[in-house]
Amino acid sequence: MSAAVTDARQAGRRVDEVLDRLAATGDREASAAAEELVRVLMEFYGAGLARVVERMGQGTLSRMLDDELVAGLLALHDLNPEDLPTRIGRALATVREPVELLGFDEATATVRLRTEASGGCGCGGSGDAVRQAAEDALACFAPEVTAVELETAPKSAPLLQIGTRPQTPARVR
Repeated sequence: MSAAVTDARQAGRRVDEVLDRLAATGDREASAAAEELVRVLMEFYGAGLARVVERMGQGTLSRMLDDELVAGLLALHDLNPEDLPTRIGRALATVREPVELLGFDEATATVRLRTEASGGCGCGGSGDAVRQAAEDALACFAPEVTAVELETAPKSAPLLQIGTRPQTPARVR
């Protein structure tokens, strides 16, 4: 009946949707019980995952950090051994369009990025696609990031060719 969830962002959305539907029924007791159930399961799975990480050792664990699902689970349970800047860099490296990290504001949990100016197709939609790709990657590798601000690098001026004029034969008078 339900599709397998392999994406941290998708899983979070689905949990929120179910909790929202339950809250919409007006049954506060059932809604509170459902939220407690989610917390208990998160603590249980987090404790189990912590034990697995402990027994795996750093060598095996570091080879698994490129896997978005594993990295997302580790970050969700505060078990990822990489610091936040490293995980942000890992996430941005998976985005197809090149982006430049301008900074991370810890107070707002916002990453600021710059993308190259659009290549002249004039469609204008590439910024949204790049932002979405960055948000999806960050949700897996660095779920602490809650917002992405994207600015486009200004188009560079066309290159001016400077050189000597071709020599023309001298005119005979």
